[in-house]
Amino acid sequence: PLGWAARRACLRRGLPFTTSFHTRFAEYIETRLPIPGVGALMWWLLRRFHSASRAVMTPTATIAKELETRKFVNVKVWTRGVEHQKFNDLPRDYFSLPRPIILYAGRVVKEKNMEAFLNLGNPGTKVVVGDGPERKLYETGHPEVVFTGYLGEDVYARALSSADVFVFPSLTDTFGLVMIEAMACGTPVAAFNVASPIDVVESGVTGALGADLSLAVDAALKLDRDGVRQGAAKFTWERVAEMFGSWLVPVEA
Repeated sequence: PLGWAARRACLRRGLPFTTSFHTRFAEYIETRLPIPGVGALMWWLLRRFHSASRAVMTPTATIAKELETRKFVNVKVWTRGVEHQKFNDLPRDYFSLPRPIILYAGRVVKEKNMEAFLNLGNPGTKVVVGDGPERKLYETGHPEVVFTGYLGEDVYARALSSADVFVFPSLTDTFGLVMIEAMACGTPVAAFNVASPIDVVESGVTGALGADLSLAVDAALKLDRDGVRQGAAKFTWERVAEMFGSWLVPVEA
């Protein structure tokens, strides 16, 4: 509602504006409301919302191409960053659990494709960091998985650093900031080879991608943590700010 109100105000005053696309509302609503045509309707609404924008900023090149195929115009890439000093050189002693520690962090919701992570059969201990509406359901169904709940910023960073592999099971995220936070710790990422991970993770360097998440976990566990950390160095907030500023539309006084 705030976005539509701001859009309407700009159009009424003849003010140029930019917008950003960073949530797949169409897929998420389709997951929650499996009604025929609801996905197509949501894409129509999204396209209409962004149609008057001078630049539609989106996190990755792959998502930008997808939007263009859906007839969005003026699409620009606006990446994400991480505060490396908060994640570098942290102790790896947060968990006293059988290794390897196979960790997921994020909202505990159906649309994150949590089942793909929870059903992994790789040796070690699966850990879920975060909270969400499906947490109770998943805890009951998967008693072998450790659920930490929400962790504060510093503790969260230590948990990421203490993991042996970070698993990103989502098929619908437009970026996945948690991936670069894990990589900044030196923790390799295992993910599906879909939009967003293929733009964020350098397979064989900072993580492993594939159609089989279990095999991706095995491959990621073999990677050098220093190499993972170095590979994450390109994701900085300075670069994010620079890109954001370059796509803004100046308004004449």
